[in-house]
This record gives sequence, C-alpha cells and structure tokens, in this order.
Amino acid sequence: MATRCGTRRTRSCGREDVDVKRVLLTGMSGVGKSSLAEELRARGFRAVDLDQPGWSASAPDGDWVWCEARVQELLAAEVGEWLFVSGCAENQVQFHPQFDHIVLLSAPKEVVVERLATRTNNPYGKRPEEVAEVLGYMDTVEPRLRRVASHEVDTSVPLTEVVAKVLQLVGTTPIGRRED
Repeated sequence: MATRCGTRRTRSCGREDVDVKRVLLTGMSGVGKSSLAEELRARGFRAVDLDQPGWSASAPDGDWVWCEARVQELLAAEVGEWLFVSGCAENQVQFHPQFDHIVLLSAPKEVVVERLATRTNNPYGKRPEEVAEVLGYMDTVEPRLRRVASHEVDTSVPLTEVVAKVLQLVGTTPIGRRED
C-alpha cells in the first residue's frame, strides 16, 4: 500500500520499504536533457523525456507545457527505485514539490547554439528566431530554474562525465553500462 509523506512516496516491497526517488533534469533547449535521459535508460535507469510527443504540447498561447494528467500519473507510479524525468515547460513548477532533486543542466551560450544547429533528435532551434528565443530564455528562465534547483551541472563536458556527476549528486551509482 502506498503512502505519501511530504514529497516522498514509500511502497511496501515484500519485507522492506523502498523509496522511489524522483529526479527532474531541466534546462534550456540544447543543454542535453534528451541525451542524458537516453544515456540513463541505456544504463538501466527509468528515465522519461517529457519533450517527446504525448508528454508535452504547445498551449493555445504558444507556451510549451507538460500534459498534466499524464505527468501526474508518471510521478504517482511506484515503479523502481529511481525515476529521472527530463524536460522544461511553463507549467513544470506545479510538479516541483514531487521531486526529490531538481537538477539544472546548463551550458555556455556558444555550446547551446552549436548543439541546436547540429542535433538530429529535435527540429527545434534550427531557425534563427528559435535560436534567439532560446538565448532569451537563457537570460530570463534559466535564472529562475537556478533558484529552485537543488543542483546544477555544466553539460559542456562529455556526456559520460555529465551522467557520472548527476548520479553522484543525487546519491546513486550506475546500475548498468552502455555497450558502445
């Protein structure tokens, strides 16, 4: 039977209780949220990229928002010891209390611009007005995320270093190895 105590949930698992740790990986477009989620999945962690279809959508005013009912269902699930959720949306703040850790992923502007231009997993950021929008968000939204984040990780280093740093900060170790 599941109980809720503060922002943590505990479920009975045979003779012992298991805390499900929820980690939000957030930041601006191009910092590597999707790549990090993919790498965590490859290492055996449960990781969901909320920038994928079905998890987020454009609101009538044009803002990018999470599909609230679906995200709430995901966060309420008592599956595994760890849940990593990646994404950044206007309405994410309402879910912040349900996370044990909020990790802000950041990178210098020139790194973000280069990644937006060369990434193949998301078309956003290819047009000059989209790049300008992201750079504007780095000046306006990123500072607000920094204030609520429990940790910040610079993603301008290789992905393996980002993974290691995130896992260290949230208090776990790799449970699997990616085969390259």
